[in-house]
Amino acid sequence: MSAAQNNPFLDFVKRYRDDPVAFVREVLGVEPDPWQEKLLTWIAEGERRISVRSGHGVGKSTGASWAMIWYATTRYPVKVVVTAPTSAQLYDAMFAELKRWIKELPPALQQLWDVKQDRVELKASPTEAFISARTSRAEQPEALQGIHSEHVLLVADEASGVPEQVFEAAAGSMSGENATTILLGNPVRGSGFFYDTHHRLSGQWKTLRVSCEDSPRVSKAYIQEMAARYGEESNAFRVRVLGEFPLTDDDTVIPLELVEAATQRDVETNPHAPIVWGVDVARFGSDKSALAKRQANQLLEPVQTRSGPDTMQLTGVIKAAWDALIPSERPVEILVDSIGLGAGVVDRLRELGLPARGINVSESPSLGQTYSNLRAELWYKARAWLAARDSRLPPDDDLKAELVTPRYKFTSSGKIQVESKDDMRKRGLPSPDRADAFVLTFASDAATALHGGLARSWNQPIRRNLKGIV
Repeated sequence: MSAAQNNPFLDFVKRYRDDPVAFVREVLGVEPDPWQEKLLTWIAEGERRISVRSGHGVGKSTGASWAMIWYATTRYPVKVVVTAPTSAQLYDAMFAELKRWIKELPPALQQLWDVKQDRVELKASPTEAFISARTSRAEQPEALQGIHSEHVLLVADEASGVPEQVFEAAAGSMSGENATTILLGNPVRGSGFFYDTHHRLSGQWKTLRVSCEDSPRVSKAYIQEMAARYGEESNAFRVRVLGEFPLTDDDTVIPLELVEAATQRDVETNPHAPIVWGVDVARFGSDKSALAKRQANQLLEPVQTRSGPDTMQLTGVIKAAWDALIPSERPVEILVDSIGLGAGVVDRLRELGLPARGINVSESPSLGQTYSNLRAELWYKARAWLAARDSRLPPDDDLKAELVTPRYKFTSSGKIQVESKDDMRKRGLPSPDRADAFVLTFASDAATALHGGLARSWNQPIRRNLKGIV
């Protein structure tokens, strides 16, 4: 018997080359979920184009990592490329998961591979057998060109965010008979190449939808939380839970129905609950500075506005409003948008002894996995306040119109982003100054103390104290 015939690795390859499910079970020692088993089976059967849309947390990165390790281990020569729109998505998520599972291989298999920061290479032939991580940037579509080998596997994570130019550039590399492309992601965009693979191009792609409701990896508590936070009919629930693409007619942050209902109900408010003010400072000549006053579940009066970006005059107006109140009716915090001219307002109010706190809405949110920035998080806290249906807004048609105007979208990483003032101007819409002042009141710990608890010291940082606020 020859050495080749007695090579245990060749026996290994023969055993698992066409059976990735057995590879996962017997070599990695885990049981794949039904959808992961289907994905692995499709690859083994020779499906060259596979597109998977899913909810959050169903095990996309895990299933893709198993596929890449199995593919690279049982074929030669072989080139596997994994990509994602951003470095964070690629290296902190997908490639980190890949490395984790390589460590689960038996020692004899681990020793075959050299694991580097952005590449896993076969030690005996690093140029002919590897797994490479490459970001998908529109300005560098050539990153996925020139991937030629007898066996090629391309895995695109967060595929909704991969630019069209990248897919076009990769097309030449993926034209071979043994080249397989796998697209994975939350379906955050109702357009683009990933969307097309599930619709216009569905006849050319093997497609799969994975709902959180069908995944053993996703807790029922998470699904219930998402339903309570956004509503089961919302785009957020469709995308993050059901794995469905968003509907184009549901892209406003706050539905009109919630605002209308809040202006048409009487509520009881604890008279001892703390009061908080929100101040949006005008940045341009057409903008207005706005002052909103909220006590627990009630906006106390129509939002006050003042034209022009004169910060000293605005400070005087706020100070006069403060002085006109008895101490028990004064706010425990005055939350001011500190971007641009607002920083000067904060400083002057503090000099006058008022509990002002600057809020930079462009900073990171406390719920970093859900929202793109603090502005988005605060808008959705306002939405939740309205959705609780025990809150009240005063009659204020201007505020009502501004609250229902901003749109939201999902970033390529699945985070919620609320339309900026600049983007609204591009749509020919005025700045939502009243609404932003109201929304700023949700950047306060004290404002949510419905039973009159003591406020936090107003000079403490706010951004890190937001978790759990309704």
